[in-house]
Amino acid sequence: MRAIEISAYGAPEMLCLCERDIPVPQRSEVLIRVHAAGVNRPDVLQRLGFYPVPAGASDIPGLEVSGEVVGGDLEGSGFELGSRVCALVQGGGYAEYCVAPVGQCLRIPDGLSLLEAASLPETYFTVWSNVFDRAGLAPGQTLLVQGGTSGIGVAAIQIAKAMGHRVFVTAGNDEKCRAAEKLGAERAINYKTEKFPEVVKGLTAGKGVDVILDMVAGSYVPQEVDCLADDGRLVIIALLGGSSASVDLGQVLRRRLTITGSTLRPRPPAFKAAIAAQLQSRVWPLLEKKEIVPVIHHVFPLERADLAHKMMEEGTHIGKIMLQINPV
Repeated sequence: MRAIEISAYGAPEMLCLCERDIPVPQRSEVLIRVHAAGVNRPDVLQRLGFYPVPAGASDIPGLEVSGEVVGGDLEGSGFELGSRVCALVQGGGYAEYCVAPVGQCLRIPDGLSLLEAASLPETYFTVWSNVFDRAGLAPGQTLLVQGGTSGIGVAAIQIAKAMGHRVFVTAGNDEKCRAAEKLGAERAINYKTEKFPEVVKGLTAGKGVDVILDMVAGSYVPQEVDCLADDGRLVIIALLGGSSASVDLGQVLRRRLTITGSTLRPRPPAFKAAIAAQLQSRVWPLLEKKEIVPVIHHVFPLERADLAHKMMEEGTHIGKIMLQINPV
């Protein structure tokens, strides 16, 4: 099969088209003929050498795919040969075939194309796990998303809005701010021209927000602590702004704040399967009713994965960057 491998850590040009053996599914795994794969920030970090591959996972990048089931352990899986699925995987997505744990596969929501479906797993699993499970965003509570037009951002805006929450976001220019508001953000804050803690406090009558989903960390953390409501939760899922921060722990104590974080890739299949079940029951119906829509910024052929990574690093995209692999 054709696949993309990382020939050496470094620039996007280190992504090279190669020939690999088709992977062999193990117990409780299916083999997927991949139609499309999503490009995500962890793929870039892996290419740079900053995101180690878990033991036993493929060294081929790519954490989410869509396609058709062509083999594997199907007994009791709920799938059959030819089932159209999207899946969260530990690696191997930038290839014509990929294996995935059965519990991390989801049927394609009615009305969505295979390309659209491939844009869902990594971001939707991440948002659900961190915003709703870890941070416990509850009815009537507010959410601030840092990086509102990233793949994570557009998913978080739409899911939270569809579930009745007020959502605020930050973005780096006015075009991105307007795009985020069209997707359902009540207010998008241009972090280059506005101070987001002041805007958030103004929008919430001085209370602050209940949950913040943060992909930046670094110098953002003390500002986020300032704009959390009492009993608020800050969830850190990436460290684009650095891994160190100075925090007023007095506020944490007095106002009962929670600062937490997580990464999804190393978690066991059972943990991810539980998220998949929640998405199937709570979010997939919203996709089928078009209350949530996939947002795809650009599609590259598999052999131009380097250009996809360049676009990711430039940060100009709104929504997901995708790789087209096999035709339907």
